[in-house]
Amino acid sequence: MIWTNVILTEPARELLIGATKSNHLTFAEQPKDVLAVGAPDSRLEDAEIVFGQPDPEFLERSQKLRWVHLSSAGYSRYDNQKFREALRAKGAVMTNSSSVFDEPCAEHVMAWLLADARQLYPAYDNQRDQHSWPQNRLRANVRLLADQKILIVGYGAIGTQLVQLLTPYHVSIVGYRRTPQSESPIPIVSQEDLPDALANADHVVNILPESESTFGFFNAARFAQMKPGCRYYSIGRGPTTDQKALQETLNSNHLFAAYLDVTDPEPLQPDHFLWHTKNCFITPHMSGGHVNESERLVQHFIENLARYDSKKPLLDKIV
Repeated sequence: MIWTNVILTEPARELLIGATKSNHLTFAEQPKDVLAVGAPDSRLEDAEIVFGQPDPEFLERSQKLRWVHLSSAGYSRYDNQKFREALRAKGAVMTNSSSVFDEPCAEHVMAWLLADARQLYPAYDNQRDQHSWPQNRLRANVRLLADQKILIVGYGAIGTQLVQLLTPYHVSIVGYRRTPQSESPIPIVSQEDLPDALANADHVVNILPESESTFGFFNAARFAQMKPGCRYYSIGRGPTTDQKALQETLNSNHLFAAYLDVTDPEPLQPDHFLWHTKNCFITPHMSGGHVNESERLVQHFIENLARYDSKKPLLDKIV
């Protein structure tokens, strides 16, 4: 039995039905948004395979569960010792959909980098409000990406895609991650070397996942370590940024600009101070989105389902 509560388009739904004809497929109530946990559903306890955003408590009670495939890249609500031990006790594994979202998220950061380099946001603000001709001021802030130094904090799948996109621009890229990789296409700095990396970077890209160790990771002290005029980009999870400290750093002109796709809370209330913070540009957690997102989610699950049936290693395995 396969249980799913993924938000699907009709073509994606038909694709999933067609690929799982030999299984008993159960559709549950869809959550209100792609990251929301699904409503409690007793049928979860009868499922061998779960695809979507299931309630962790129901998964822990299940004796039949063997595989959980999350429809998101993030998995913070499942990332705790109690849940991991519950999965291991029943011989179950967990995968996510990181491979679906790494490319669009990397392109989102790339768009920000180019928009910042060409000063497109200030030019748009001028067109919308002032209708002046600030040619000299904007030209003075326009820069080439060539020879810029970029630090990717939380270097993983998205960072790997971003490095590929940046290849033609001849930039210098350094990564940081908690667990060092034996092989990496870019230099990886340790926690001890992070302050120096922050001090040398023209752009700091935050792709950290949400966990106890990353909550408020970018705080006043780390913003102070960044070089004057640095640009900050956050595309991982909102709680990894101390937003009040970010506002103060932007207001002091120490940072040139901040680009946020994730905030805390989400959605961000209309009267939240970030909307009015100088040189803070916000997109509403849309970086992973793309027109055929639903179909690609299903295709990724189907590929893993074939691997599961043939007892091959699963893609994007977490536990």
